[in-house]
Amino acid sequence: MTNGWRDQLAGARMQVDQQFNDRILGSEFSNQEWGLIMTAVEFDIQQPDDPDQAELVADTDKIAQVIPELDNLPQGMGGPPQRQSDSGGDGLFSGLKSALGLGGGSEGDNVDEQKLESATALVEEYTTELQTHLEQEGRWEMLCERASQS
Repeated sequence: MTNGWRDQLAGARMQVDQQFNDRILGSEFSNQEWGLIMTAVEFDIQQPDDPDQAELVADTDKIAQVIPELDNLPQGMGGPPQRQSDSGGDGLFSGLKSALGLGGGSEGDNVDEQKLESATALVEEYTTELQTHLEQEGRWEMLCERASQS
């Protein structure tokens, strides 16, 4: 049951997602882009043996891998994907090659550093809000206990 405490986090995340939606709407990211960003985030609890000192942390290392894909998401209801004019390729095959790492450059070449910083900062805000929510709901100690057992 190594993911047991993370499974317990799912319900709280849905509630915080609703509360955090205004923050997303005020950011440079659409809800769809935010959803993609969050697929690259994993949560962990540091020092779970002591709930008073424990901290929910987000592993944001993989966000850089999804940032280039944000430009390939449809914008609005059924709109075409936005493309950067300097993307070095066009169409579906370029996006697939890039996603597979066959794009002929180093992995970080297509990462928009400003978007990466914004996404990481927003994830950190979300993580803080999630931990606060868990503490207010009285679920933090139970999650810490389960995390310390995994």
